[in-house]
Amino acid sequence: MPAQTKRLYTGKVRTTGGRDGASRSSDGRLDIRLSTPGGQGSGTNPEQLFAAGWSACFEGAMAIAARKMNVALPAGTAIDAEVDLNVDEGAYFLSARLNVSLPGLDPNVARAVVDAAHQTCPYSRATRGNIDVEINLI
Repeated sequence: MPAQTKRLYTGKVRTTGGRDGASRSSDGRLDIRLSTPGGQGSGTNPEQLFAAGWSACFEGAMAIAARKMNVALPAGTAIDAEVDLNVDEGAYFLSARLNVSLPGLDPNVARAVVDAAHQTCPYSRATRGNIDVEINLI
């Protein structure tokens, strides 16, 4: 990490049992059961957790972008994140869609906010070039 980099936060989670196990954060705020996607378990799965984290972070990035553009995000702003677990010839990989709702916002302004957020959101930056991603205005 470059010397001028300032670490803002470190999330610490311990997982045991893999996809059919449990995850608990070091501060105890996250304490969940895990289940295989489509399986019989009652827990969540990594794809859902990734979708939740990315969509929350992306909305924060949209708020920053909107402020810089002197635009207010409308009431009812929402992101429906979809993270796919895929397999091809035995190799597993992810793909994703962020379906962004900015009700009442001019479509050109909405697109500018979403595009700016996609450039700055840490999750978007981490996935760029690594997985297929669609950012849709709905």
